[in-house]
Amino acid sequence: MDVRGEAATIPAGEALLPADLLVPAEPVGAVLFAHGSGSSRHSPRNVAVARQLNRGGLGTVLVDLLTPAEDRVDAVTAELRFDIGLLADRLAGVVDWLATERPFGAVPVGLFGASTGAAAALVAAARRPDLVRAVVSRGGRPDLAGSALGQVRAATLLLVGGLDEQVIALNQQALGQLTSRANLRVIPGATHLFEEPGTLDQVAEAAADWFHDHLHPHTTAA
Repeated sequence: MDVRGEAATIPAGEALLPADLLVPAEPVGAVLFAHGSGSSRHSPRNVAVARQLNRGGLGTVLVDLLTPAEDRVDAVTAELRFDIGLLADRLAGVVDWLATERPFGAVPVGLFGASTGAAAALVAAARRPDLVRAVVSRGGRPDLAGSALGQVRAATLLLVGGLDEQVIALNQQALGQLTSRANLRVIPGATHLFEEPGTLDQVAEAAADWFHDHLHPHTTAA
């Protein structure tokens, strides 16, 4: 499929965030990625998942949620990567930008979050219930979304490695607090980063299926 790459600088509050957009010829939806602790828009795992989504006609936005100056501070203190409120604010700002600028056209929006980025994605989804249709979490910490879990209306898929036992338990707890359509899928033989052969492919396939099911123009959020 023909996919066009674009660089963008997206305003989110007072921050200007660098982003990479991948735009299929006729996008059927757009997925905004929220990377995990200490990562960036260049995360090889998120880039691999984005490419799979692009092949299915979904546009993708890989964005740095911290400014370069904030990233330098976080590299030393590791504080901002766990500031779920700040990260959710930034994601909500990018969602608003997508709705206003429409780089993919008037298509429904989904969020893909990894690690702490999954919590930020769920909080942002709760804040933008009319704009965010679906959420996928990869090895995420949805428990860090706290009370926002009960306010999420977007259909939510939680993907966890079968060997990531502590995170499985945290995801099971979060699943019980989600009132939207939600599902927990465990990928056998996978650890937290899905480094084992074939496991990240399973994540990408499951995410693509979930977004296609819930970002279709004729579906509605649960």
